[in-house]
Amino acid sequence: MTTQTAPNLLANLFETYSLNDTISLKNRILMAPLTRCMADANLVPTDDMVAYYERRAEAGLIITEATIIRPDGQGYPNTPGIFTQAQIAGWRKVTDAVHAKDGKIFVQLWHTGRVSHPHFFGGGDVLAASAQKIEGSVPRMRELTYVTPKAATLEDIQGLVRDYAKAAENAIEAGFDGVEIHGANGYLIDTFLHHDSNRRTDEYGGTPANMSRFALEVVDAVAERIGKDRTGLRISPGAYFNMAADSRDRAVFDYFLPELESRDIAFLHIGIFDDSMQFDYLDGNASSYVRAHYGKTLVGVGSYSAQSASEAIATDKFDLIAIGRPFIANPDYVARVRDGVELVPYSDEMLTSLV
Repeated sequence: MTTQTAPNLLANLFETYSLNDTISLKNRILMAPLTRCMADANLVPTDDMVAYYERRAEAGLIITEATIIRPDGQGYPNTPGIFTQAQIAGWRKVTDAVHAKDGKIFVQLWHTGRVSHPHFFGGGDVLAASAQKIEGSVPRMRELTYVTPKAATLEDIQGLVRDYAKAAENAIEAGFDGVEIHGANGYLIDTFLHHDSNRRTDEYGGTPANMSRFALEVVDAVAERIGKDRTGLRISPGAYFNMAADSRDRAVFDYFLPELESRDIAFLHIGIFDDSMQFDYLDGNASSYVRAHYGKTLVGVGSYSAQSASEAIATDKFDLIAIGRPFIANPDYVARVRDGVELVPYSDEMLTSLV
């Protein structure tokens, strides 16, 4: 149920929205997860990060930058973790500051999979669905080139599922309202969901049900630990980032999405940089495909303006909009949109500091 609050053409963005009986959002504008690489050397959130998120607490929901669940999940420098007590305490400062401003905040739980690098965790295996290497190097550390990952064993997979659940438990200890599991953009979970990266012949590969198994096990374990009402998921049905397209992926997501819908989680979030991107095997863009196969709360994202997001919500393309780079440039994004104030344009130079 929603309540109209803003008397203008963008009024639907400022309606309250109930994710479920536990969590109600004060508007439909979410802050998208935005990797900033600004944690300290121990991957603990800093005071600058506390202020950064606090300034954006007018969003209906903040989804934090991707946050690693354990050391071997790291693929970028200075990305925060949520697996030590110091990291939990650092995040507690963030959640307390956001809640003091009447905001809500989920942490995005992350394992980078085959784009992790042993440099960050003192050596050892890089884990993925299969031993399929990608070309390239670590962002911001171009001297580090990617290595061939190890295909996760059944024991590895069981440990990963446990560690996602433990990270979710840590998130609640840190004061988060919930978690978003990062299952998109070519990272660990996503490597199981696409044929380019999943060449397995065991119970985690080969068929849509098998390829969906790991993602569903993570969702189930997290939901059991903290509640399905506090569990969200981000997915990329169209392969486009650190992943080659394969038309057989359509069948995987045709199976996966109804399975997700039956679990009644808090929301499903598209992982896409630009939602105008077309995928022939999805018969169009990612959000339209997901909407046709998933009837519960859907978060759209990908180069939407306030106007185009409002129009998409009005025509039931999705229920909530996640805004990315404009939130970097405009800490007061929600107020500017509500009051009709021109936005500050985003530029890459803004990535060098937290404002």
